[in-house]
Amino acid sequence: MTAVDVAAPVHDNRKAFAEELMALAAADPRVVAVCNDSVGSSNLVEFRERFPDRLINVGIAEQNMVGVGAGLASMGFVPFVCAAAPFLAGRSLEQIKADVAYSQHPVILCGMSPGMAYGELGPTHHSVEDLSWLRALPGLDIVLPADRAQTREAVRMLAAEPRPTFMRVGRHKVPDLPESTALERGRFQQLRDGTDVTIIAAGTMVSRALQAADALAADGVTARVLNASWLAPFDTEAVHSAAAQTRAIVTAEEANVSGGLGAAVASVVAGLPAGQRVPVEILGLHELAPTGSTNALLTHFGLDPEHLAEAAKAGIARA
Repeated sequence: MTAVDVAAPVHDNRKAFAEELMALAAADPRVVAVCNDSVGSSNLVEFRERFPDRLINVGIAEQNMVGVGAGLASMGFVPFVCAAAPFLAGRSLEQIKADVAYSQHPVILCGMSPGMAYGELGPTHHSVEDLSWLRALPGLDIVLPADRAQTREAVRMLAAEPRPTFMRVGRHKVPDLPESTALERGRFQQLRDGTDVTIIAAGTMVSRALQAADALAADGVTARVLNASWLAPFDTEAVHSAAAQTRAIVTAEEANVSGGLGAAVASVVAGLPAGQRVPVEILGLHELAPTGSTNALLTHFGLDPEHLAEAAKAGIARA
C-alpha cells in the first residue's frame, strides 16, 4: 500500500485530453473536433492551428452542435464534441437522447470543466446534474477519468472503438494517481484493498479517497478504494464484492446525489438479500452550489479527505 503524497503536483486534465486528441488526429483523418465557441476553454487552440479543416465551431448553439456530431459520426468520422459540461448536458439533453443514445451514433461527448470547476461563476456554470440526467439514457456510456493518464487512455479507447459516450474532462487540477490499473469498459479499478470499508469515488474525488484511506489506516481502519471511472455500464459486481467483503460503503462524487454514483451503488445494495446489505454513506451535493472557489465548495459539501474518513467511520458504526 502506497501512501498518497499530499504535496504532489496537480494537473489540468484538459491539457492531457488535447494532447492525446491531436496525436490521434495526426494518425487518423477521421478524428474531428466540434465545439460551441469554446475553442479556448476546451483547450483546442493548438488543435485548430494544426487541423483547421477538422475543427467545426458551431457557435453558441449546443443543440446544433450535438446534431452536427451525430451527422459526422453517421458518415464515418470520429467526432469529439467539446463544450462546457453544464451547457453540453443541460442545453443539449434532448439531442443527446435522440441523436446519440437512441440513434446509437458513436459520438464522443466531452463535458469540459465539470462539477464545480467554474466555481467563481456560480450555479449556472456548475455541472453537478449531468451524471443524474445522463445515467437515465440507456445506450450511453459515461466515463470519468481520474487523472492525466486515465484521460489519455480514455481518449485512445474511445477513438479506437467509438460508441455513444459522455466523458467528463476535468479542469480542476488533480494529482496523478500513485496506483492505477488499465481502464476497462464497465469496470471500476481497485486502487487499494481493505476489509473494513469500501470508498467508491469518481473523478476529482479519487485522489481525495486515497488520502482518506491513508488517514483511516493511521487509525487502524483498512479502506478499499475503488475508482468508478466507468459509470455506465455500471460495475454491479464490484459493489457486490464490496458489500460481501467490507462492512460499509462510502461513495463520493462531485455531483448531485440524486441519480448519480451514490444512487447507483445504493440501488445495487438495496437489491441484495437482507442479510447481505451494508450501510451506504453517500457524499455529494444535495442542493445548488453557491459561488466560491472550487476547493472551498468541495469542502463546503464535505467532499474532502477529512469528511470522507468521517463518513467511513460512521458507516462502520452503523454496520
